[in-house]
Amino acid sequence: MVNRYRGEVALMVEGRALPMRLTLGALAELESAFSVENLPALGERFAAGRLSARDIARILAAGLRGGGSILTADEIAALPFDGGLNGAIAAAIALLDATFAPAGQGTEVRPPLPPAA
Repeated sequence: MVNRYRGEVALMVEGRALPMRLTLGALAELESAFSVENLPALGERFAAGRLSARDIARILAAGLRGGGSILTADEIAALPFDGGLNGAIAAAIALLDATFAPAGQGTEVRPPLPPAA
């Protein structure tokens, strides 16, 4: 279960909600991965909206590690995301929104739910 008030969002994988959160350590990891000097530069890079598949994998990996997982970016990229690529992108955007949007101004983006059985 994720706690939105802690900045957590879910990455849906085979019907399971994996918690993600960009902790200070996860943000430092992303600063290094994206070769930026500070958080405003990181936010600006994400706000540009031009993210590659590798960028999405890095964001998801950092968020999952911030949420307590120990998966690598390569392992994350191989996960069967609910909603496929669109589900992974929606989860990454929701994570960035939860981290960088001013309090109360973010939009909650959720990955698509699996079809009812």
